[in-house]
Amino acid sequence: MCSPHTREAKSDRKFGLRPMKSLRKTVIVALTVLLIPFLSVNAQDNKPDTPAPTPQAQQQQQPPLPPADPDAAAATNGQAKIIIPVNQVIVPVTVKDRSGRLVPDLSKDEFRIFEDKVEQRVAYFSNEAFPLSMVILIDNDLKRKDAEQVAASLKAIVAGLSAADEAYIARFDQFFHEGKGFVKDQDKLLTEIKRTELDTEPAAAPPSPAFTETPVINGHSAIGDSPNVAPTTNIINAQTTKALDDAVYSAAQVLRDRGRERRKIIFLISDGANGIRTNTHDYKSTVKELLRYGISVYSVAVSSAYFERRFSRLVDYAHDSGGDVYFAAKRTTMEELYSRVTEEARNQYTLAYSPTGTNRALDYHTIEVRVKREGLTVDAREGYYAGAAPH
Repeated sequence: MCSPHTREAKSDRKFGLRPMKSLRKTVIVALTVLLIPFLSVNAQDNKPDTPAPTPQAQQQQQPPLPPADPDAAAATNGQAKIIIPVNQVIVPVTVKDRSGRLVPDLSKDEFRIFEDKVEQRVAYFSNEAFPLSMVILIDNDLKRKDAEQVAASLKAIVAGLSAADEAYIARFDQFFHEGKGFVKDQDKLLTEIKRTELDTEPAAAPPSPAFTETPVINGHSAIGDSPNVAPTTNIINAQTTKALDDAVYSAAQVLRDRGRERRKIIFLISDGANGIRTNTHDYKSTVKELLRYGISVYSVAVSSAYFERRFSRLVDYAHDSGGDVYFAAKRTTMEELYSRVTEEARNQYTLAYSPTGTNRALDYHTIEVRVKREGLTVDAREGYYAGAAPH
């Protein structure tokens, strides 16, 4: 006979009770394994010395993402930055239609560029607006009426500048009068312009009648010590003493180190009179400096220059440096032209190429830029000197 325990064990095996107990154990073990990670996380969250990271901390922990567009990353304040290898020649180009309006929608494929009549491959192209580095070069030896109009109009220059532009104010007569450095802040620039206005005001008292008709040098009588401020350009033996060439040369030296990433211009306001014997630097050496450092001259000829046709020097500098010249018959016209100058200078096309197929032994290399679209006028510098590619 079987014992009660033996009968119970047999009964359990018969009805499957022992397998059910094993299954129950298996389920409990599996649930325990699955819950361990959640229990660990809750335990960490409940620790008082390990607070959850803030969104700011999470953002700092994330590595910075590389920019999707390198050109977009180079843009600052809405204006692009020129990044061109030093061995390439930079050529700013202005394109206008028959009405003199800027043409902003040309593509790279519509330009052709030649050096010494050999076509070059355009390695860099941009139609973005670039920040300006500008020397505002003001003729300090004008006729009284012209000087008054210029002084009253200068504040309008600031309206054409952007926050990324910088300006340096200088004056010239027989000598170049340096400014106080480049200024970006427009309020400070207005203050500097106001000081320039005071410098160009005529003398408070009229000159002594005894010396009215005598020759003058630097505003003083040539035959006495009494002041005698000349109402017109100083004249010695029918030749002006104004040194326009030296002034442009000195302005180029101010701009030479402003860098390839900025558009460098001389904003020349003058009647164009120039004393050949007064200048230390001649025209050719001055243009060479302009081309060497990629500087364009934009001239506004004051009213007397327009009517008397004494602005050939202004035209020459604008033409040879790839700039432009405007003629103002009155003050309101001057103010309108100031904004046109800054707009044109800032919104030039920028082409760059590495010279190939030309004689590198030559001292001077010509540049010609063409566009395929008909009816357009192209303005660009006409060349550069060897060893002094525009930069």
